Amino acid sequence: MTPTPSGSDATSRDTDDLARPPVLPARLADDVVLRLARPGDGRAMAAAYERNREHLAPWDPERPPEFFTAAWQEQNLAVQLADHAAGRFWPLLLVADDGDVVGRLNIANVVRGAFHSADLGYWVDGARTGQGLMTAAVGVAVTVARDELGLHRLAASTLLHNTASQAVLRHHGFVRYGLAERYLRIAGRWQDHLLFQRILHD
Repeated sequence: MTPTPSGSDATSRDTDDLARPPVLPARLADDVVLRLARPGDGRAMAAAYERNREHLAPWDPERPPEFFTAAWQEQNLAVQLADHAAGRFWPLLLVADDGDVVGRLNIANVVRGAFHSADLGYWVDGARTGQGLMTAAVGVAVTVARDELGLHRLAASTLLHNTASQAVLRHHGFVRYGLAERYLRIAGRWQDHLLFQRILHD
C-alpha cells in the first residue's frame, strides 16, 4: 500500500494544485476554443460531421446514416459524458466563436492502476486544415493528461499515409513505437496503423 503524502511536500503539492488555473477551456486561435463537450452540443456536432462527410471518409470507419443526425450525436454524447463522469473519457470540441464545431479531440480509454494511460484521437474541419488548430489542441491535451489527469502515457495511432497527423504527434514529443497490421477497419477495409506514444512522467 502506498503511503499518503504528508508534511510540507504534500502541503506544497496541494497548494500548487489549487494555484494552477484549469487548462480548459483553452483558446486555440482568435476565433476557436477547445472545451469539454456538454449536453446540447449534438446538433452542432451533427452539422460538423455532415459538413465534413467527404473530408473524413478516408480516415474514419464507415458511418450509418443516423450517425449524421442531431439525435444520434446527442445520444452518443450522453454516453460519452457518463464515461467522463466516471473518469474514463474526455470528449473535447473545437468550437468557433459562431458556435460551429470545427474539430474534435478525445482522451479515451483511460486506464489507471499500473498503466495510467489513455488514447488520443482527433480531427479538424476540412476548411480549417493547415491553420495549426490541431497542433495547438494536442498540446493542450498533453497538458490536461499530464497535469490534470495525472496520466503516465498517451497513445495514438495513424494510418500509414496520414503524414499530417504524424507531424502533429511528433511536434509534441510522441515517438513511433510500432506498426499494427490490419489494426482498424477504416473506409471499409482493414488498414495498417503506425503506433505512437508519449511518456508524460519519468
